[in-house]
Amino acid sequence: MMRDATYYIKHLGLESHPEGGYFQNSYSSQNHDGNRKLYTSIYFLLGAGDVSHFHRLKSDELWYFHDGSPLLIHVIDEEGNYIEHKLGLDLENGEVPQVLVPKNTIFGSSVIDNRAFSLVGCMVAPGFEYEDFELFTQNELLHKYPSHKEIIYKMAYETLPELE
Repeated sequence: MMRDATYYIKHLGLESHPEGGYFQNSYSSQNHDGNRKLYTSIYFLLGAGDVSHFHRLKSDELWYFHDGSPLLIHVIDEEGNYIEHKLGLDLENGEVPQVLVPKNTIFGSSVIDNRAFSLVGCMVAPGFEYEDFELFTQNELLHKYPSHKEIIYKMAYETLPELE
């Protein structure tokens, strides 16, 4: 059976995410200190032509490949270096089945085959909280990282969307 993005959106109950794509919480640990979850995990799907716009978390995030096209994870690290990771299962061609995005780095993702979808899992430790989530505009990033202009135009919002 051929599964497409619509199949996973329906069967996993995925909803639109402010950074782009679709997500659904899949697991949250018990609070480990009475206030904060030790870790949280989601399913995350990008459809054909979608991107996960540049954002930053105050926690580490581990990405796992599940199905569809491999995914590029675009990272601007704390020193301002641009790094690309290929998340997928074609190990001979430089893909890896999991990628760690360290806390405080700016990152986003895009589907390698822009006619396909990508389904991944993302685990955040300590657990995800929206107050630790920061989206960026193109102007904000161009001011700080002018040498990464091409990827910033592709991966950052021109203006931020209204968040609920």
